Amino acid sequence: MTASDPAQAREELTRVLIATGEEDRAAFARVYHLTRTKLFGVCLRICGERQAAEDVLQEVYATIWKRAGAYEPARASPISWLATIARNRAIDWRRAQRVRPSTAMEDAPPLPDPAPLASETMLRDEDDRRLHGCLDRLSDSQRDVIRTAFFDGLTYAELADRRGVPLGTVKSWVRRGLIRLKDCLDDA
Repeated sequence: MTASDPAQAREELTRVLIATGEEDRAAFARVYHLTRTKLFGVCLRICGERQAAEDVLQEVYATIWKRAGAYEPARASPISWLATIARNRAIDWRRAQRVRPSTAMEDAPPLPDPAPLASETMLRDEDDRRLHGCLDRLSDSQRDVIRTAFFDGLTYAELADRRGVPLGTVKSWVRRGLIRLKDCLDDA
């Protein structure tokens, strides 16, 4: 800002900033004239590149035009308010420019093998053998209804229809069979 008296300069900037909030184009041009050097310096310091700072500064003034009506002189000095807008826009630009480091395909860590570990397979196989061994100890009717209900997904009513027995009988076979199955698996 180019004024010999800082209080006068602040007063003028406050006045033209408020007028800019009322969409006064001449006042906006005066805001630009009074602040362009300072705000460009803020943008350049954060962006580190002249062209980027110029681009960001253009966005800053577009934001100022849109948001000048929200400026409250009692809350901040006009130059602080404007410099905050410039700083935030420049930081946004800088964040957008960050390039995530990429790794060459040869240097990337290997993808995990989706196949289960041999130890997991052995434990699962052992569990399967125990389950089928215990199922073999059940009566034929219990074993058949449990396998059909749990492995084929049939309902008790469908099992009763298929076997030609009352629904209560199928439920009893399943309940008793599951109790025996649990006891067998707990013992193993």
